[in-house]
Amino acid sequence: MLATDVMRTWFATIKPNAPLLDAVHLLLETNQRGLPVIDDDGALVGIISEGDFLHRQELGVTGPAGFLLEWLVGRAEGHHMRERTQGLQVDAVMTRDPLRVDETATVDDIVTRMDTHQISQVLVVRDGKPIGIVGRTQLLSALERCLSRQQ
Repeated sequence: MLATDVMRTWFATIKPNAPLLDAVHLLLETNQRGLPVIDDDGALVGIISEGDFLHRQELGVTGPAGFLLEWLVGRAEGHHMRERTQGLQVDAVMTRDPLRVDETATVDDIVTRMDTHQISQVLVVRDGKPIGIVGRTQLLSALERCLSRQQ
């Protein structure tokens, strides 16, 4: 099986200059684990995932135990960390040059890369533009289809 056989083709994307809060909203609204970050030409420049919101030193702030989302959308108006994070854009915390495969990658290759890099999804690209996402859910669905055919 190839990436195109199992990938999800419906997914939200975001621009690098979008506010962080927009990324949070999109992640929650779409139930995605990560958002491909694309430039004005649709080329992949990064990914912002749930993990990118956890204890990020590059934000220049350290908060109490917990995660950045709590502070970013919390009720503590006027709190230094909240004000600072609300002014940040996606490109401040996104992962640049994310792991990706082309559409001819095999499922075995995708699983190996996910295991090696300890990630839960891989972007599928064509000519540098994202065309799909293969995550654990898509892999489980493909397994279910294969097992159902064998019965």
